[in-house]
Amino acid sequence: MNEHTAVSQGEAFSPAVQGTASFSKFMTVLQVIGDNPGKLDIAQLTAAVRFPRATTYRIAAGLVAEGLAMQNLDGTYSLGYRLIQLASKSWEASDIRNAARPFIEALRDAAKETVHLAVPSGNGMAYIDKLESPNAVRMMTRIGARVEFHSTSVGKAYLAALPEERSWQIIAGLELRPFTDFTFTDRDLFLEEIRKTRSRGYSYDHEENERDIRCFGSAIYDRSGEPVAGVSISIPLYRYNEDEHADYARLIQETAASITQSLAAVVK
Repeated sequence: MNEHTAVSQGEAFSPAVQGTASFSKFMTVLQVIGDNPGKLDIAQLTAAVRFPRATTYRIAAGLVAEGLAMQNLDGTYSLGYRLIQLASKSWEASDIRNAARPFIEALRDAAKETVHLAVPSGNGMAYIDKLESPNAVRMMTRIGARVEFHSTSVGKAYLAALPEERSWQIIAGLELRPFTDFTFTDRDLFLEEIRKTRSRGYSYDHEENERDIRCFGSAIYDRSGEPVAGVSISIPLYRYNEDEHADYARLIQETAASITQSLAAVVK
C-alpha cells in the first residue's frame, strides 16, 4: 500500500460478526500503520483510513497504550514491540526467515561466530533469527529483542541501504543514546558513518552496542529493491583478528546478496 492510498472502512477487516465493528476499526488502523511504518502522522493516518480524526486519534492512542503500535519522534507511527513479540511466534514461516536460514547457517559455519537476522522495527531493528557460535563464549541476545539503529551493524546496514534523504530523516529523529564509549552520539559523525557504510557495502560495529563485541552487517533487499532486513556476524574481541577483517566483510556481503536473490525467487 502506498503512503497516501486510502482504505475504505469496508475494504479491510469488515466485521462479519455483530459487535465487531470497533475491533474492525482498530485492525484497519493497525494494518495501515503496518503497511506504512514510520511514514504516516495522525493527519495522514486519518486520511488513509477515512475515519473521523477523533476516532483515529483514539484508536491510535489505544494501540500505543497496548504496545501494538508506537509513535516515533517525528510523530509518525510504526508497529509496536508487543506486536513484534507476538509476531515472533509466526516468523518461523516467514519468507525472510525461511529464505535466509540456509545462508545464515552457512555463514555461521564459515565464520564460526554468532549470526543474527533482523528486520526494522520502529526506530530500531528486531531480531527474527539467531544462530549461536559453536565456540564457548556466546552472545546473550534473543529472538524478538529490539536493538537500536545507531549502535548496531544491522541497524547501520539498513540505514545505509535506504535512499540518502530517507536515512537522514530517520537519523534526525534518533536519540543516539550511548551504550559504550564507542557509541555514536554525534549526529554529524553518525551521518558520516552511514555514508562510509553505503560506500563500502557493509557495516562495522566497533564495540558500539556492547563492549568487547565487534560486528559486521549487510542489508537484505526484497524483489523491488527495498531494504527489508539485515544480517550480521558478531565476534568477541578476544577472538577478533584484524587480518580477517576483509574475510568477514566478504562473507557478510555474499550472504546478504544470496538471501536477497533467494527472496526475489519467492512466489508471493
